[in-house]
Amino acid sequence: MIAIYPGSFDPITLGHIDIVERGAMLFEKVIVAVLSNPSKQPLFTVEKRIEQITQCTKHIHNVEVDSFVGLTVDYAKLHDAGVLLRGLRVLSDFEKELQMAHTNKTLNQEIETVFLATTKEYSFLSSSIVKEIAQFGGAIDHLVSQNIVEDMQQKYLDNSD
Repeated sequence: MIAIYPGSFDPITLGHIDIVERGAMLFEKVIVAVLSNPSKQPLFTVEKRIEQITQCTKHIHNVEVDSFVGLTVDYAKLHDAGVLLRGLRVLSDFEKELQMAHTNKTLNQEIETVFLATTKEYSFLSSSIVKEIAQFGGAIDHLVSQNIVEDMQQKYLDNSD
């Protein structure tokens, strides 16, 4: 079975990678699908995020990276995926994700949502936290892969003018 792991991944964190690795053990293929969300102002372009994720997941043989615009269930149907993979950190994630899962089910009865609880070492971690720490020059190498550290340092150096 094919699983879609959708998200903005701006940037992808070690928590996201943990979900990808564990999902790849459960499913035949995991497609990490970068959502181009017009209501968000991303730090990195979709193309850059695809490059970053590809680099971070190159050690996982059954992972693909792609992007999409529109409804996740439509993207999943286009790729013959039967599962949407989602990570849960805290109770507030569950409330939001459950609502989204029910909504997706009304749009396509054939797609199931599978939740994986984030490992406790990443339960606090979000892309927003990583960006805030990096913006103020804090260490993020324990939160993201080295390629992301370098990209973020470069991004914030370029924007420091």
